[in-house]
Amino acid sequence: QVQLVESGGGLVQAGGSLRLSCAASGRTFSRYSMGWFRQAPGKEREFLAAISWTGGTKNYADSVKGRFTISRDNAKNTVYLQMNSLKPEDTAVYYCTADLANWLGSDLSGYDYWGQGTQVTVSS
Repeated sequence: QVQLVESGGGLVQAGGSLRLSCAASGRTFSRYSMGWFRQAPGKEREFLAAISWTGGTKNYADSVKGRFTISRDNAKNTVYLQMNSLKPEDTAVYYCTADLANWLGSDLSGYDYWGQGTQVTVSS
């Protein structure tokens, strides 16, 4: 089992930045690909970014490419999502996810473990 705990969400003005963190515990963190999704009220869960075991391969959704950056620190069992130039439409609950098979795709069914989410609210 892998436990994932997100942090770093909050309220920010449009144009601002936030860095989300996801701390993992349980099985060997460095053996998992990691990803970030978000879900706004009334909408489906949306893929944002994923990063491979080593951090050498990253995949981004077009909607956040150039604004969001995913990274990981295997020594700290933590994955990050740096979010810049935030917009009101980025308001959502943000979820961290993990997969043992190194899945980096946008299909949420490919991921094995999920955190509880952290709320991000961007005011205009």
